[in-house]
Amino acid sequence: MCGRASWFALALAVSAATMPAGPASAASILELNFWLSGPRYDGVLPPCEAALDKIAARFAEKEASYWNSNLKIQGYERVREVAFRPWAPNTIPRRFCSAVALVSDGLKHPVHYSIAETTGMIGAGWGVEWCVVGLDRNMAFSPACRMARP
Repeated sequence: MCGRASWFALALAVSAATMPAGPASAASILELNFWLSGPRYDGVLPPCEAALDKIAARFAEKEASYWNSNLKIQGYERVREVAFRPWAPNTIPRRFCSAVALVSDGLKHPVHYSIAETTGMIGAGWGVEWCVVGLDRNMAFSPACRMARP
């Protein structure tokens, strides 16, 4: 019990020392050196082809769940990288890609997607953001999937 009380007193003292007493001021010595090291990205991302199966599965799930459609991506052609880390050096590393999806409606639709570091489940691994041109029914990346490109 005595240990908990001492930890509580220490936490109270540290919070009182770092709490501003008046107008905003510069960071204290604790704020400068305590867990504020900044992002540490490796920039190691898989190639464009690595995300295609994930995109096809999520597309089929979205179409079935939200749009009551049985559309599926049956294959891809002309897969290519559009840009790699096109923004400032300390931003989240992203690989932007494009492909042409062969959809079960018999049409070919361009697909724009990005693979980003630390954007997977709970920030672990890489994640994918994608948009199929002409099938962005909720207009999340409008107009014509432009917001999914760099």
